[in-house]
Amino acid sequence: MIDAGAHLESLLNGIPYARFLGVRAELAGDEMTAILPYADKLIGNPLLPALHGGVTGAFMELTAMAQLSISERRDSLPRPIGVTVEYLRSGKPLATYARAHVKKVGRRIANVSVEAWQEARSAPIATLHAHFLLAETGA
Repeated sequence: MIDAGAHLESLLNGIPYARFLGVRAELAGDEMTAILPYADKLIGNPLLPALHGGVTGAFMELTAMAQLSISERRDSLPRPIGVTVEYLRSGKPLATYARAHVKKVGRRIANVSVEAWQEARSAPIATLHAHFLLAETGA
């Protein structure tokens, strides 16, 4: 049986953008918390300063893909086919955390939601709702 923690680490190390961002994750049972450590390169608006929205969105998308890969015990990454991000407040120059919830998994499509926060989970900075393709259509 594959160790979920090793699978998760291998998965994140295999994604160049995840390595660039410094994304890491902690696993407690089947619940994963993704962590985006703060780095100056992640700032989009230096006047506030605030995290770049693209970094926040990509971090949440990576979180959704990793959670889906772990919960469904998949070796390949699912392909995003529809992603909606809601930015709720500016991300501060702090570490950011995210958790994904797999809402539904069908034969070919999965629905996942993600919430990202910094200082308190009760005050999210952004949410994501996404649909992923699990299997290619046709033969």
